[in-house]
Amino acid sequence: MAAKDELGARGERIAAAMLREDGYEILDRNWRCREGEIDIVARDPRSDAIAFVEVKTRSGTGFGHPAEAVGPAKLERLRRLAGRWLSEHGTRAAEVRIDVVAVLGRRGRPALVEHLRAVG
Repeated sequence: MAAKDELGARGERIAAAMLREDGYEILDRNWRCREGEIDIVARDPRSDAIAFVEVKTRSGTGFGHPAEAVGPAKLERLRRLAGRWLSEHGTRAAEVRIDVVAVLGRRGRPALVEHLRAVG
């Protein structure tokens, strides 16, 4: 596995663990269809919302904050993928949202993790 892929997989594990610690129920991980992939689908225990979570991981800020990588085109694709996931799973929710979990890895120290709710 390439270093970039390993970093991304590590970030997704960190994000899933953080969401579980916050009480989220993980409904799906790395769900794929021909249009793309959703990193994490989770139910928020506070609102019963379903969050479609994009995880962005970086080893530094040389290319900006990890969340900056989620622009309008990515948000539009995530909206389409969320609709498809809901349809395929026959799932209904009072609220559906797109979240971003930004993971900033740091050598020899714990990663910095930021959960941005309802970004799009």
